[in-house]
Amino acid sequence: MVRLALTASLAAVALAACSPTEEAAKPAPHPEYSAEAFFNTTAVSMSYPTAYAFSADGKNVLLATDKSGVFNANALPVAGGDPTALTQSTTNAVFAISYFPGDDRLLVSSDGGGDELSHIYVRQADGTLKDLTPGDKHIAQFVGWSGDGKTFWLASNERDPQMFDVYAYDAATFARKLVFQNSGFFPAAVSPDGKWVALAKETTAADSDVYLADLTKPAKQTPVLVTPNDKVIAYSPYEFTPDSKQLIYGTDEFGEYTQAWTHDLASGEKKELIKADWDVMFVTYSATGRYRVSGVNQDASTVLTILDQTSGKPIVIKGIPAGDVNGVRFNRDETTIAFTVASDTSPADVFVADLATGEAKRLTTNLNPEISETALVDGEVVRYKSFDGLEIPAILFKPKTASADTPVPAIVDVHGGPGGQSRKGYTAQYQHLVNHGFAVLRVNNRGSSGYGKTFFHMDDKKHGEVDLDDVVYGKKYLESLDWVQKDKIAIMGGSYGGYMVAAALAFRPQEFTAGVDIFGVTNWVRTLKSIPPWWGAQKDSLYDEMGDPATDEERHQRISPLFHTANIVKPLLVIQGANDPRVLQVESDELVANVKKNNVPVEYIIFPDEGHGFLRKQNRITASNAYLAFLNQHLKGIAPPEGAYASPTAPAAPAAPAAPAAPAQ
Repeated sequence: MVRLALTASLAAVALAACSPTEEAAKPAPHPEYSAEAFFNTTAVSMSYPTAYAFSADGKNVLLATDKSGVFNANALPVAGGDPTALTQSTTNAVFAISYFPGDDRLLVSSDGGGDELSHIYVRQADGTLKDLTPGDKHIAQFVGWSGDGKTFWLASNERDPQMFDVYAYDAATFARKLVFQNSGFFPAAVSPDGKWVALAKETTAADSDVYLADLTKPAKQTPVLVTPNDKVIAYSPYEFTPDSKQLIYGTDEFGEYTQAWTHDLASGEKKELIKADWDVMFVTYSATGRYRVSGVNQDASTVLTILDQTSGKPIVIKGIPAGDVNGVRFNRDETTIAFTVASDTSPADVFVADLATGEAKRLTTNLNPEISETALVDGEVVRYKSFDGLEIPAILFKPKTASADTPVPAIVDVHGGPGGQSRKGYTAQYQHLVNHGFAVLRVNNRGSSGYGKTFFHMDDKKHGEVDLDDVVYGKKYLESLDWVQKDKIAIMGGSYGGYMVAAALAFRPQEFTAGVDIFGVTNWVRTLKSIPPWWGAQKDSLYDEMGDPATDEERHQRISPLFHTANIVKPLLVIQGANDPRVLQVESDELVANVKKNNVPVEYIIFPDEGHGFLRKQNRITASNAYLAFLNQHLKGIAPPEGAYASPTAPAAPAAPAAPAAPAQ
């Protein structure tokens, strides 16, 4: 619901007392919206880039939305109109993967209450769902379709929890065959002709390679290294070209940023494909190869290019709002694309465009109509200097009510990772807090991705130290702004960012007014010894960055807040998913129990049906209400409403995703 800062009657009285000049100068009342209003937007997730996003007849686009409160697969009409639900789960999130090439069957994925043990299902012609990867305690992942549409490939760790093998599935019968038995690699892509699988191999956090395995040979084979070198270089496979003649891969061999290169499968010749002053994030193609789509991570925003390789000219899309274009998907005859556009003040909306004219048509308006977009705030990319003079990038959100005369409390927000990146784009959680008068600085401390390989590796084996200093200097930057209350600055973050919250309160106990720890690591000794088995292929890289628990346990104890909770003297809110396989609930349980011994205000909310993040809309609303109540209480002195910190009750046991009795027409 909308709540105005002044009621209509009070506003009228106030204006009557003003002179005409004063009346003109007085700002309009600022609307404040509830968490429900912000989260009653509709989030969308497009189908996979190497899949069939358009139905066989071209009339629908496949995507997942959380309009029902839980993500489900939907068919969105290209002609316009409301989407039709293709799955109807009320418990587990269901994400859309692909239509089948010749009919409207589709592939979807779903896990068990956020446990990350995803299975792949086919929604059959009668609307029922068939689990293609049955069993317990394993994960299945979609890899791609063959060029002729007769085969699709899935990867599964059912044979060995630490290794993802590749299976070929017959699209008609679902009979499967093991085509690659893994021995320490990460399958990234299969060539459209089904001959090659591209594999990633991480040696350290800075050194990785690309391998190829021939799927026409026995499944158990030794992959061939295609990026031989004697230097520390990061290589990663992107995608095969549609003609199966080249592999596209990324490399930071030639500078600070990742470039896209080609590897010719016949000759082994390598050539530069795309170079930019920022990281090339991805390269993908339309089915025939006429169009090439690439994205560059330019200062926390995606700059996307659709190149018509026939003319050599980029496609110019007309009639779309300002924002990041993402998720480009082609229809079968490559005359139309579907894509999303998102900005700080608007969630991702789906558009379609005619490739001949570039004219776009909007299919969704996902911002809650109750919210005026003009009341929301664009983030400003800023930079500040840290303790050693290094420039730290960040995204700053200034409330519309903030000024030197009316300074506001603030929040330093830390992203996950540790090598993640805070990026531009709509986030209901932060818009809700900014709308209620909190400045937010989303810090990209050293160790964040997107700013070059040197910056990315500056925190290796220095976590909780130099990166924490960057966060503290983010607070100092906020203190330099005349519209921020210098003694009312909190810290907030999720996952690795949650760790940084606990670390800040334990190791810099007087810096922040309060902390909000969202499923954060508290005990690196335990976490690094209990990482999920499906991280097996990346374990060496993780240990290289964080330190091997077999040899670095002393340092891990030193940087783990759980062993230093006696230092925590500022209020703390902890959020935890009961099914989290990455940050186990015991981490948060122990942190809360220990901090309470200090007679410090501690609030603890456990979500019984979530894992490492929130997939259910109501849980996101509950969490955001708790964030606001806690920050209001400790930064503004406003008493929290009754039940603000109550944990939700456990839902019914999660089941397989439900489907309608008959396919949508």
